[in-house]
Amino acid sequence: MSKPVRKAVLPVAGFGTRVLPATKTVPKEMLTVFDRPAIQYVVDEAREAGIEHFVFVTGRNKGSIEDYFDHAFELESQLSAKGKSDLLAELRRAALPAGAASFTRQQQALGLGHAVLCARDLIGDEPFAVLLPDVLVQASPSCLSQMIAAYREVGGNIVAVDEVPAERVSSYGVIDPFGAPAGPLIPMKGMVEKPPAAEAPSRLKITGRYILQPEIFDLLATQTPGAGGEIQLTDAMLRLMTLQSFHALRYDGQDYDCGDKLLYLQAFAAMALAHKDLGKDAQRILTDLLKQT
Repeated sequence: MSKPVRKAVLPVAGFGTRVLPATKTVPKEMLTVFDRPAIQYVVDEAREAGIEHFVFVTGRNKGSIEDYFDHAFELESQLSAKGKSDLLAELRRAALPAGAASFTRQQQALGLGHAVLCARDLIGDEPFAVLLPDVLVQASPSCLSQMIAAYREVGGNIVAVDEVPAERVSSYGVIDPFGAPAGPLIPMKGMVEKPPAAEAPSRLKITGRYILQPEIFDLLATQTPGAGGEIQLTDAMLRLMTLQSFHALRYDGQDYDCGDKLLYLQAFAAMALAHKDLGKDAQRILTDLLKQT
C-alpha cells in the first residue's frame, strides 16, 4: 500500500516581476483575488484534500505570508468585543493549526526544482504534493482531492492536466501519454515544454499540481541547470519517469493562472463571480462596467 500524502510544498519565493509594481512591497501570493489573498485559495484546496502539513519555500520580503497564516490576537479581540462573530470566524478559519506550517528559505532564485529541493528535510521519506501558487483552480472536489483519490488507486507520481486548444498548445508544457488518452487517468512517458502545435504529443497541459515520490530529491540534488540556467523540476521528473510510474490526471475543474496582469484580472473576475454570497452582485457590477465601455 502506498504511503499517504500528508504534506505539501508551496514555492512562494518568486519576485512576481510580471505584475510589478503591485509586487514591489507585497508578495504576489498575497495579492487579493476578490476577497482573500491568492495563497489562501491554494491552501484551502490542499486542506480540503487532507493535507496536514504545509511547507512554504519563501524568499526575502515574504514575512507577511507567515503572519497571514498565524493568529492575529489583537484583531480577533477587537472583532470579538464588537460582536462581529462572522468576520471573526472567517479570520480564524484562515489560520493554520499549531505545527501545521513550516517555512524554509530559498536564498537564491535557482528555479522551481531548487525550491522544491529546499523542502527536502521537512518532507522526509514520504510522498508529497507540490502546488504552484500562481495557479488557482475552481473544482469540486478540489483538484488536489481528485489527484489524491487517483493516487490511492495507482500510486507512483501524479500530474494534473487539462486540455487546451491546438492553437494554444505551444504556450504550455504538455504531457506525452502512452497512446491516445482514453480516460481521466493517463499513463505518461514524457513531457514536452512549449512544443509547436504540429509536433505536440498531446493537448494536455500541465496545470501546476503534482504528487511526487521522495526519490525526486536525490535527482534534484544532482540535476544540472536547464532552461534559463535554473534547476528545473520537470527535468528531474523526466529522470524519475525512467524509474517510477507517472500518471496524468485530467481533473474536473477550471484553472486560472495569475502569472501576469491580464491573467490576474481573469482570475479575480472568476473568483468574484463564483463567490457563494456576492457572486450575483459581482456579475451585476461587471456587466454594468462592460456596458459603459
